Amino acid sequence: MIADRFNRPLRDLRISVTDRCNFRCTYCMPAEIYGERYEFLSKDELLTFEEITRLTRVMVSLGVVKVRLTGGEPLVRSEIEKLVSQLSQIEGIKDFAMTTNAYLLTEKVKALKDAGLQRVTISLDTLDNEIFKRMNGRGFGIEKVLEGIESAEKLGLKPIKINSVVKRGVNDHTIVDLARYFKERDHIVRFIEYMDVGNLNGWKMDEVVPADEIVARIDAEIPLVPTESNYRGEVASRYRYKDGSGEIGVIASVTKPFCGDCTRLRLSAEGQIYTCLFASVGTDLRGPMRDGATDIELEAIIVGTWGGRVDRYSEERASITKPREKKVEMYHIGG
Repeated sequence: MIADRFNRPLRDLRISVTDRCNFRCTYCMPAEIYGERYEFLSKDELLTFEEITRLTRVMVSLGVVKVRLTGGEPLVRSEIEKLVSQLSQIEGIKDFAMTTNAYLLTEKVKALKDAGLQRVTISLDTLDNEIFKRMNGRGFGIEKVLEGIESAEKLGLKPIKINSVVKRGVNDHTIVDLARYFKERDHIVRFIEYMDVGNLNGWKMDEVVPADEIVARIDAEIPLVPTESNYRGEVASRYRYKDGSGEIGVIASVTKPFCGDCTRLRLSAEGQIYTCLFASVGTDLRGPMRDGATDIELEAIIVGTWGGRVDRYSEERASITKPREKKVEMYHIGG
């Protein structure tokens, strides 16, 4: 196991398998910027499944026990189940999940389950169909997402977690309905404060609904009590329903930063590793790997990058006098 300069171990790996997505969510890939002429990575620039598997195996040897596939939207990557199969055979991975918008999940869910995927997290910001259409930027209805969630439940890809980004004046009035709907289905909703990720989503502090307010709104309708974290580095603060039927989580990166326990490394689709969601630059692994680097040499790059890590952007946000000139976009490293 390796640790950074704040003694935070490397435990979690998020793998972005593509920078493409079938949605254009306003807080991630706004349609006015990521339109038809936007140039995404070419096939040659993407890591192959074999390259991803090799790098994952090296990182597991350094302490990674949790692996999550992200994008963009991971299900738009052709034959993604083949990568799932390769990764599921790596000894040492204790939690293997995928984050998806679930729009294509029904068609893929059996292949993913058969390949060894353990569970899914679904990005779903509201149950209001008209708001959902506006937020996804493509006018897609919610029906296919709900079908995808149901299909995952039937095949046992559980526990299912629902990630909901809360934006004031957009979907914040629908959070209680979302909590109640998934409480009845025994799924965990995690409400996420709208974050200043990247450079292009037009983030404003007054559009953030603080975690305490989210909890208070739900508690007023469906009483909650706080509960302990499941493990070190868990980003969501957990609350269980007083009646004993399930829980919610809130991810408060803006108002209650959790940098001190962050154990996540992110691998981008073209082979850069990022030590923070709000990072400006990454460290290239694709170049050395394609130039013939051994596993030991790749390991040394990863150890050096993580060992020098001092990232704690969320904790420093309030004291930063001017925005960073550049931050990696969320779709590029999977949120």
